[in-house]
Amino acid sequence: MRREIKIEGDLVLGGLFPINEKGTGTEECGRINEDRGIQRLEAMLFAIDEINKDNYLLPGVKLGVHILDTCSRDTYALEQSLEFVRASLTKVDEAEYMCPDGSYAIQENIPLLIAGVIGGSYSSVSI
Repeated sequence: MRREIKIEGDLVLGGLFPINEKGTGTEECGRINEDRGIQRLEAMLFAIDEINKDNYLLPGVKLGVHILDTCSRDTYALEQSLEFVRASLTKVDEAEYMCPDGSYAIQENIPLLIAGVIGGSYSSVSI
């Protein structure tokens, strides 16, 4: 199950937050982490909303987000973070590829290209 929030924008910021605690046994993620996870997630979303509402701060630019749950585990955070890297590897310039009928190729399900990342709560997650 993907644990993520995606909001498209001209410039997309990634977020890594421990929204859930570590799971037990075979469970990757445990219960909701209200203090460290949900509050930080809400703070980022609030900040993005406030910036997007202010026409003077970033005129003509809409910020988006791609926020992932680290489940308070460094290995799970690394696995999730690969989603950020995948976006830069799969993004191609559509103008470079033409179909036999002269139309441009259409890409579907393109990951969001991330401009920067906010978070992890722990050094081991950030690295």
